[in-house]
Amino acid sequence: MIYNEDRNLLIIGIDHGYGNIKTANHCFRAGLAVYDSEPLFTKDMLVYKGRYYLIGEGHKEFVASKDLDGDYYALTLAAIAMELKDNGITSATVHIAAGLPLTWTSGQKERLREYLLQNTEVEFVFDSVKYSVKIAGASIYPQGYAAVAKYASALKGVNMVADIGNGTMNVLYMIDGKPQAGKMFTEKFGTYQATLTIREEFMRKTQRELHDSMKNEYRINLRMNPNKPKQKEIIDFFNERKNDDSFSRNEFIIEAILGRIHGESNNTLLDDIREVIRDEIKNISVIASNEDDKNDTADIPELTEEQMAENEADVLDVLDMF
Repeated sequence: MIYNEDRNLLIIGIDHGYGNIKTANHCFRAGLAVYDSEPLFTKDMLVYKGRYYLIGEGHKEFVASKDLDGDYYALTLAAIAMELKDNGITSATVHIAAGLPLTWTSGQKERLREYLLQNTEVEFVFDSVKYSVKIAGASIYPQGYAAVAKYASALKGVNMVADIGNGTMNVLYMIDGKPQAGKMFTEKFGTYQATLTIREEFMRKTQRELHDSMKNEYRINLRMNPNKPKQKEIIDFFNERKNDDSFSRNEFIIEAILGRIHGESNNTLLDDIREVIRDEIKNISVIASNEDDKNDTADIPELTEEQMAENEADVLDVLDMF
């Protein structure tokens, strides 16, 4: 979030992803559940126009255009609220900066802009806090290009920008810092499709299912009674190793639970998962830098003030092509 003193407004960047909504300081699942009456659980709840939205619930299916329903507008309001809350603000004038996949930008940017500007003023409640927001404007930019725009003119030769998201993958070729209009691609293939492929292959090989929820982190609290011999033995076991940095209590419990579930004494399930992933990626070539080369990206020269001004002008010209 950036404060524009000249216009007395806040600029909030929002990445409306198919898997997650991202702002400068927050990332949450791009899913929601909608209710006509207040649900039992109200954490991360948005109240807007008499309806109740549980933000982050479920997984929103892929849609080619994000303005087809009210879901992404509700997710936008939640993103704005999170950024305002960080700064102790409940009332503000906001300009939204959002993005679209590379080759969809020219065809959809006006529709998305109108969608985000459907209300000049909007009031809503998020996490039991009431917000009053004036939306002064919205700017739509090509996704991925922002990653290099700041120093685009310093990029020499042929470079490629790859933005791999949950639902789409964007690829942009650049020559001497200039994007090539004829060599930019948006494919409906992202990490979500990759995980589905892995799940299907895993099920085929092991006859076991990997549920969506297994992607999330779970916390298990163990309560031990020292007056019970078996539980006392576990307490002593962990206490003896509490100063051993090489011992992972979490990994030990995971292996023990999996062994119990599957009647196995080793971590066969995790081994099966690793084998499937190895099979999926064995034909992918990856160029990785070693420790001595990890600062190679620092070879991009720092721009002088004059060069920065020229770069900004170039970037503005480039944005006209999208």
